Amino acid sequence: MHILNTIFRIIRSKFFIATVVFIVLMLFYDKNDVFVQMDRQKQLKELKEGQAFYEKEIAKLQKQLNELEANPANLQTYARENLFMKKADEDIFIVEPAKDSTAKK
Repeated sequence: MHILNTIFRIIRSKFFIATVVFIVLMLFYDKNDVFVQMDRQKQLKELKEGQAFYEKEIAKLQKQLNELEANPANLQTYARENLFMKKADEDIFIVEPAKDSTAKK
């Protein structure tokens, strides 16, 4: 019984009540409450994943650029295949398969 009276007295203490009110205000009603912090952590994780993706893409493109700069034949092949460039005395014909609705079954 003595322990319960001590606990009840502590709970009724104005310092305890002020501390509890302060904690509740900071957790739920502050500008940077718990929910905002969780949302920011989620955004940070997404941004770090995006950063990792773009770093991989940059490395891949840097490797491709180095290969194109090192070998003029690679540069010519890339220009012909991807940019449809041609020499002055050439004609390019792009043949695409016909998209036929009566395809063989």
